[in-house]
Amino acid sequence: MTQVRHRPLGSQGLVCSAQGLGCAGMTAFYGNFDRAAHEEESLRTISKALELGINMLDTAWIYQSFGAGGGGNFTNEELIGKAIKQHCREKFVIATKFGVLADFSISGHEETIRSQLADSLERLGTDYIDLYYMHRMDSKTPIEETMAVLKSLVQDGKIKYIGLSVCTSNELRRAHAMHPITAIQMEWSLQVRDIEKDVVPTARQLGVCIVAYSPMGSGFLTTVYFVDTLEDNDVRRSMARYCASDSKSKVVRLETIAKAKGCTLAQLALAWVHAQGHDVFAIPGTKSSTRIVENALAFEIELTDAEVDEIAAVAQSIEV
Repeated sequence: MTQVRHRPLGSQGLVCSAQGLGCAGMTAFYGNFDRAAHEEESLRTISKALELGINMLDTAWIYQSFGAGGGGNFTNEELIGKAIKQHCREKFVIATKFGVLADFSISGHEETIRSQLADSLERLGTDYIDLYYMHRMDSKTPIEETMAVLKSLVQDGKIKYIGLSVCTSNELRRAHAMHPITAIQMEWSLQVRDIEKDVVPTARQLGVCIVAYSPMGSGFLTTVYFVDTLEDNDVRRSMARYCASDSKSKVVRLETIAKAKGCTLAQLALAWVHAQGHDVFAIPGTKSSTRIVENALAFEIELTDAEVDEIAAVAQSIEV
């Protein structure tokens, strides 16, 4: 069976699988969530992840469920907590996030950090978080104040490493000056590459790893063919990349490359992200115990520099 290799994440001592598992879609964002129907398969997916060597699970305080079968809000961390109970805490590297409130406003205040951390620890059934991200930057609270609180939580042993999610180069530098940042989580895929100009060089200068969320463009390469069948509350319905009239024809060009490599479109997109460097850790999301095997196999695909450039050139022409 394929085994995803483990390597250092950042320069502070954290080691985890070079590909993680984004868990948000197990309860949120991509249509209705029926807890009774979907929870068992999600737990199987996490178990399969461990079999494949994937031990980094990514979640957040705000990831909630939708639909009558959801069983209430904020069930994502609870779901992962069940997986932890099924296995062993030490088998996982748990990454979660704080700072987005129930009304989707942003707060980096100490009260928010401590309150959401307490919630997360309880839901996950653990007494520490491996990697604790600030989910979004708070424009009203100096990041130095937020980092001072996070630094104290590291000293208390409640969190091991600190990360930022969706930050600027300047915010990263300011935060890192207060306490070493282990990783930044940013959207990075064939369709979204704006971080390459400024944020990625800064992270590399500081020894900070990049965790790429939505590395397959929120499933764009496969979903573009059946976007009209998605549920009304699926966020992908509002994304230009799914709706542009020529998107399908451009995806066909990528299909040709994928066939030549003997892989699927999704694997090609994921392999492209992995090819960006050993300091890049992709966290593709899935709630399928079959799909996670496909994702893990992408880690074995080697692309030449010419192939990386060719794939990017085709993808860059697709509207985002």
